[in-house]
Amino acid sequence: MNDTDTAATDREPSGASKPSARKEEKQENFFVFLLKLVLLVVVFRSFIFSPFNIPSESMLPRLLNGDYLLASKWSYGYSKYSLPLSLPLIPGRIFASQPERGDIVIFKAPPTNDVDYIKRVIGLPGDTVQMRQGQVFLNGKPVPKERVEDFVLPLTPNTRCYGIDFETQLPDGSLACSYPQFRETLPNGRTYNVLDLGDQPQDNTQTYTVPAGHLFLMGDNRDNSLDSRFPPIEGEGIGIVPQENLVGKAAVMMFSTDGGAEWLKPWTWFTAARWSRIGGTF
Repeated sequence: MNDTDTAATDREPSGASKPSARKEEKQENFFVFLLKLVLLVVVFRSFIFSPFNIPSESMLPRLLNGDYLLASKWSYGYSKYSLPLSLPLIPGRIFASQPERGDIVIFKAPPTNDVDYIKRVIGLPGDTVQMRQGQVFLNGKPVPKERVEDFVLPLTPNTRCYGIDFETQLPDGSLACSYPQFRETLPNGRTYNVLDLGDQPQDNTQTYTVPAGHLFLMGDNRDNSLDSRFPPIEGEGIGIVPQENLVGKAAVMMFSTDGGAEWLKPWTWFTAARWSRIGGTF
């Protein structure tokens, strides 16, 4: 064998290994990209925005079952509840900022602190809150409650009427629910609409004093909301909520569906969307 043959033989193993090396490099680059993507999503959801869906009607008329919104995570600071799985990596609450009366907040509901709830801020630390005949009294003064036109909610797969007395028929012949609606105005000027479906035990309560570092939260659908009027018992109420349980502030409506979509019928993905609700801010 001459020198030329030897050199050619020596180069063959090196040349054969190049495709394998390139493949391993591509695999390594893919896993690095995947890791960076996961970290980016975790950071985004933990510290900037996080999606939240509305699974009930406790915040009617502002929020409907089937709404999907983005919550701003920076609005009130960060705690362990800002992180995935509530990882205990943040001591207490950092960059804390107190909500304003009227804010719609997402929080971990006591007593278990592992389920996301959404309610409206009514009472701040030091406030007294009481319900008298369905009207909120804040620091001893009645919160103005003005009757406005009924809230009409078309019947869809994810809505229902609370009783036959609330059922109505729309001009096109379809059925809907018509609920008594009122506009409340808090001392800071924030206004919002609430529903009052009639006399209920929770329309009259004791006077609650909000401790330091806590919030008194209520649903806008006053007769169908397990909120701070009820003691913190799982499935029965949330009590007065610690501010460290805050997850974020409702910011933008991302999507809304009436529940009529079916996976095997792609066209229903569009017909079930409540397009007019998308993009609204809070």
